[in-house]
Amino acid sequence: MPAVPASLIEPLWVQFAALLPDRSVYQPTHPLGCQRRRVDDRIVFDKLVEVLRFGWSCEAIADAT
Repeated sequence: MPAVPASLIEPLWVQFAALLPDRSVYQPTHPLGCQRRRVDDRIVFDKLVEVLRFGWSCEAIADAT
């Protein structure tokens, strides 16, 4: 169940995404080139909204995403 209806969250995501800089999935300057992939910005945004909406801790909303 989403924390906020899609009709409200999509405009917020569009405005939030416009503020984010363009970044690659991997950091190309890593000396070994063996780092983990970055977590998608949309997933982080959705989890942040859940924390703000429900007041849960980060451990409470942790899942496979």
